[in-house]
Amino acid sequence: MSFYKALLTAAVTAISAPVFAQTEMPFALDWKFEGPSAPYFHALDAGYFADAGMNVTISEGAGSLDAIPKVATGAFPIGFADINSLMRFLDQNPGAPVTAVMMIYDKPPFAIVGRPSLGVTTPADLEGKILGAPPPDGAWAQFPIFAAETGIDTQAITVEPVGFPTREPMLADGNVAAITGFSFSSTLNLKRLGVPADDISVLLMADYGVDLYGNAIIVNTDFAAANPELVTGFLSAVAMGWKDAIATPDAAITALMERNPAADAALETERLQMAIDANVLTDFVIANGIGSIDADRMANAIEQTKSVYEFQNEPNAALYFDPSYLPTDGSLKLQ
Repeated sequence: MSFYKALLTAAVTAISAPVFAQTEMPFALDWKFEGPSAPYFHALDAGYFADAGMNVTISEGAGSLDAIPKVATGAFPIGFADINSLMRFLDQNPGAPVTAVMMIYDKPPFAIVGRPSLGVTTPADLEGKILGAPPPDGAWAQFPIFAAETGIDTQAITVEPVGFPTREPMLADGNVAAITGFSFSSTLNLKRLGVPADDISVLLMADYGVDLYGNAIIVNTDFAAANPELVTGFLSAVAMGWKDAIATPDAAITALMERNPAADAALETERLQMAIDANVLTDFVIANGIGSIDADRMANAIEQTKSVYEFQNEPNAALYFDPSYLPTDGSLKLQ
C-alpha cells in the first residue's frame, strides 16, 4: 500500500503545486530595430527576461517621443524614450502615470549632422543654411538649448520640416546642409547612402554645453507600483543585455538580425558600438553602473530646459526619474 500511497501523494502534490505564469510585458522602443536596440533582443534570447518571470515582446517606435503616451495610457507598461521630452509631457499632462526609472543614454546622442562639402563643420556654419528637422525628433526638441549655448542666430537659419524617412536622403542629395538627429543613426544612414565618411560632420550637442540626459527606460507608474519586482527584474535583464553587448557585440547583433534580416550586420554593429562608446559607457557609468543619474546634473538639465521652455508647473526632478526600482544586486555594473 505504501507504493500506491506514495503515488497518490505525488499526484496530489503535482496538482496542488502552483503554476507560475510569465507576465506579459510589451516593451515600446523609441525607434526601429537597429544596432542600439540589439541589447534588448539579446536579453530576450538569453532568457534574462524569462528568468525574471516575464514574456517580453518588443515593438519599434517612431521617434524619441513615441513611447511616452503609449506608456502613460497603459497601452504598454514599459518603454524607452527621451527624458527631456518626458519632462515636457508631464508638465503638459500633470499627474500622468509615467516616469523614467533607468537612464540608458547617460550622454545623449542629440546631434546636428552636416556635410563639410555643404559648408557645415561648426555650429556657426548653420547660419545662412537650411536645416532639416523632423518635428517629433528628440534632437530637434533640444535644438533651442544648443543654439543658446553656442550663441548662433536661429533667425539666420532656415528650418525645413522633414519626415524621418526623408531626413538623411535630403542631406545626401544636398537639399539641406544639415539635419537634427541621433548621432549614430544619421551618421550611418548617410554612409549607407554613399556619403563619404570625411564629408560627414557630427556636432554632438553634449559637446557644446547641452548638459541634458538622453533616453531612459520609462514605466507606467500604476503598473510599477503594483509590480515592483517585475520592474526591477526587467531593469536587471536590460543591464545584463547591455553588459553582454559591450563584451560581445556580435552576439547582440545576431539577436537583432533575427528580427531585422534586411539590415546590414556590419553597419548595425558599427551603430551599436557608436552608441556604447559615446552614449552608454561613459565615465559616470563605468564608476557607478548603468541606470542612475546625478542629482546636480539633473537640476542643471532642468534649468537649461527652463531657459527655452516655459513650464506651466514648477518642475520637479522626482516626477521625471524614480531610482527606487533599480536593482541592487550588482547587475548594473557593465564591466
